[in-house]
Amino acid sequence: MTSSIRLGRIAGIEVGVNWSWLIAAVLFTWVLADGVFPQTNPGLDDGVYLAMALVAVVVFFASLVAHEFGHALQARREGVAIDGITLWVFGGVAKLAGPFPTPEAELRIALAGPAVSLVLGLIFLAVAALLPLPAAADGVVHWLGNTNLVLLAFNMLPALPLDGGRVLRALLWRSRRDFRAATRTAAALGRGFGQGLIALGVLAVVAGGGASGVWLAFIGWFLLGAADAEARAAELGGLVSGLRVADAMVRDPVVVAPDLSLEDFLERVFFAHRHTAYPVVDDAGRAQGIVSFRDALRLPRDRWQELRVADVMVPIERSDIFAPDLALEEAMRRLAGSQLRRALVVRGPELIGLLSVTDVVRLLELFEAEAGAGSRYS
Repeated sequence: MTSSIRLGRIAGIEVGVNWSWLIAAVLFTWVLADGVFPQTNPGLDDGVYLAMALVAVVVFFASLVAHEFGHALQARREGVAIDGITLWVFGGVAKLAGPFPTPEAELRIALAGPAVSLVLGLIFLAVAALLPLPAAADGVVHWLGNTNLVLLAFNMLPALPLDGGRVLRALLWRSRRDFRAATRTAAALGRGFGQGLIALGVLAVVAGGGASGVWLAFIGWFLLGAADAEARAAELGGLVSGLRVADAMVRDPVVVAPDLSLEDFLERVFFAHRHTAYPVVDDAGRAQGIVSFRDALRLPRDRWQELRVADVMVPIERSDIFAPDLALEEAMRRLAGSQLRRALVVRGPELIGLLSVTDVVRLLELFEAEAGAGSRYS
């Protein structure tokens, strides 16, 4: 999950929000102002309910960031690099840039976030119970306490990609000494849980529960897809073990100059090669960023001549950058959360290749074909 808006760095960790977070923020504000707070704190003005909702949403998402920082800071203590934290429609994601060194390390990382949510939930409830707050403030603080604890309970269900699923995987990994087998078990529970939520959502819609049913089904769909992604990533990790980025990257990829017009880029480069994205390099061969034809097509055609590739490319500081000797398994982890699902491969400032998920899949297909041919002729 990539950030659309970068908010800055906290403790050296980049924090951003995905555009989908705006959907969640608006939805939460509406539900709280129109339904929740009028029931828990009746008799207040509509403006007060709106103010309560806005404060609750801001503090709630700050709580989610704190939860993810629990994961991120513990990961850093375990020697796992952090790519950043992103808020999106389902909450927050701490993006780990490397594999877990041990099952015990994954267990500690998985539990660190829920521990933060537990402490926050108890603090909010203690403040609501012990301090003589105004009715509106008491309603907000009480809701924050309950919501943090409810989400904690949900998040600790033993199903990937929830934290409880990661705890289960760590325990299975420690007992079986097989990360992929542990992932398959935890992901299977995640798929089952996601399917169950989809079924409940459909039943709720049929029973007249409209919005809540759609939301349940949407969460189930997300969990189902995320569990499948975890399982696929674990299987791919086993196949690419020992390989490096240089083994799978495209050498001498088609590149474009930053001052090339969008019209020339689309008509002369894209239509000739039909790749999804292209590295952007200067005259000295130094990587400047990466550009997608989809980003160019979003702009009006009458501006293609005046705009340049540099105007729409993802600049180098925001691109995925890999060294050629980076372990391919780690590279796949990073690409799984990349919007373009491609990375520039550089040696110093010089571009030497391009790596995509498709490139890795093709390499694996080649290995499987060679293995199959060998077994037939042995």
